[in-house]
This record gives sequence, C-alpha cells and structure tokens, in this order.
Amino acid sequence: MNGAPNGAPNGAHHGADLPDDTPFQLPRWYWVRKHPTLLIGALLLLAVAALALAAPWLAPFDPQDIDPLARMQPPSAVHWFGTDALGRDVFSRAVWGGRVSLTVALAVGLLATVLGVALGLTAGFVRWTDAFLMRVMDGLMAIPGVLLAIALMALTQASLGAVIVAITVPEVPRVVRLVRSLALTLREQLYVEAAHALGTRLPVILLRHVLPNMVAPLVVQATFIAAAAVLTEAALSFLGVGVPPQTPSWGNMMAEGRNFVAVAFHILLYPGLLLATTVLAINLLGDGLRDALDPRLARQL
Repeated sequence: MNGAPNGAPNGAHHGADLPDDTPFQLPRWYWVRKHPTLLIGALLLLAVAALALAAPWLAPFDPQDIDPLARMQPPSAVHWFGTDALGRDVFSRAVWGGRVSLTVALAVGLLATVLGVALGLTAGFVRWTDAFLMRVMDGLMAIPGVLLAIALMALTQASLGAVIVAITVPEVPRVVRLVRSLALTLREQLYVEAAHALGTRLPVILLRHVLPNMVAPLVVQATFIAAAAVLTEAALSFLGVGVPPQTPSWGNMMAEGRNFVAVAFHILLYPGLLLATTVLAINLLGDGLRDALDPRLARQL
C-alpha cells in the first residue's frame, strides 16, 4: 500500500488541502480565493486606470475650458462633479488628473526599482563599492522624502518629468537596501558559489541565478513605492511645486479648492476621493502580492 487514497497516485491531495508547490506554481484561481485583497486592489486600480485612459471620451468638457458664468456650481446633470472657481468642469479635470497620478506612479515605481536593483547588486557583489554606495544611500534617507523632492524641484522648472525625477530619488535608497540585503544572502548560496567556481561571469550569475530570486520582494516593493509616489505628487502639487498649475492633477485641484471649502466643498471632495481610492487600491494590491508570493505565508493558509 502506498498510502494514496482510493488508488490515487503518490503526492495526490484532497481538494481542500494546500498543494506543496510554491506560490508561483499554484493555479491563479487559488490566489484569488486565498487572497481577496489582491483581487479587490486589482479591480479598483483597473477601474481608476480605465477612467484615466478613457478621459478623452468620458470627459464632457475640455479640462481647461473656463466659464465665468458657471463658477462653483454644485454637482448637477450637466456638471456631474460641479465646477471650480473658474467655471471648469471638476469631473473632466478629475479624470484627466488620473493620467498624471498613474503616470507618476508607474514611472517612479519602474525607475526606482531599476536604479535600486543596479546599485543594490553592485553594493552586494562588488565589495569595494559597498561602503561608499551605502553611505550615500544613508545620506539620502536621512532627509525626509517630501523635503528632498521639494529641494530638487526648486532646482528645475515645473514639469511632469521633473516631478518624476524628484520623487524617484528619495525612493531609490529603499530599493537599494532591500536588494543589497538579498544579495548578501544569495551570494553565499551553494549554486552561486558553484557558478563562480565554474568560471561563470558575474553578469550571467546575476541574471540567471540572483535576479530571479528577487522578483517577488521587488514586485511588492514597487507597488508600495508607486502608492507613495501618488501621494508625494499630490503633496508637491498641493504645495505649488509640482506639475504646472494649469495641468489638471488631483493635487492642483485640491490646492485650488482649499480656499472654497465652506462654499464649494465638492471642488476638494472628488479629487480627494479618487486620490484615496488609488492609493488604497495600490496598497491592497501590494499586500495581496506579498501574501501570494511569500511561500511561508502560502503554506500557513
């Protein structure tokens, strides 16, 4: 008797049991059932992204159109989210503003991850660079991210590209520290030492043996960086040092509406709700990915 129930082959499991495979080998339906936050975050983020991508077709008015006769009107059938102090349609500006926030989130997440991986692997595997690179990273982390971004924006002209760079720089040290810590562990593994002994070049070792083992934590870290980037971009725009004031962005809209809270609260309300929904969606997605990609958490469920 091999112990398999009802003649099932060795290693078969009951339907309610958890497979012994790693999370990367689990079927997609299993991730959704065991990690509902992953599904909720993905759906919310897709909804916000769909609004932003469809802005040219969804927006009933040009976001820059000024109508002095329609100043600070409440939500209505014509202006779904009302109008602002210049008579511009709040709904049109809100959906167009989503493009700015999502562009910043995606660009900062990718740039910070790519730069952090390059610097972290250098610090972890090229030992003579470790002390210098990490002291630079420690110096950047000693400055609050928003203050560093404001200082960088003061050196450039207000533009979307400048905002992306200003937000990326404070986020890079977080990725560098993560990648370096993983690299210090992975470089001592037997398969890495064997590759060294066989004369494999360092770039090949990094691409074939090291980076694949960093994918899961890097994906999770990138989502949290993206969420922080959305908030930082809104904060910079709110303070007047972000994207140009005429550009429709959630931070600019809230900055313009703060002076009219008592008489036209909707100017501040709707971009704030979209901002909070986007950050919540990205954080839920990150939490779900963390739980799904961590083998130890998967086996505990």
